Amino acid sequence: MPKMKSNSGALKRFKVKKNGSIKRGSAFRSHILTKMTSKRKRNLRNPQTIADSDLTRVKRMLCQA
Repeated sequence: MPKMKSNSGALKRFKVKKNGSIKRGSAFRSHILTKMTSKRKRNLRNPQTIADSDLTRVKRMLCQA
């Protein structure tokens, strides 16, 4: 049986933390930032965690599950 291939796009976007949760970056941070409030931009700066509904799909892409 050949080795499973992980999704290379997912490898670049997600990191697995020690407790098993997966962190991701925030969207909407590339351009047109002048109309956004400072509070919204500041909150988008921090990494987020993957929602529970997406966890199994992302782990399958990373060959974790």
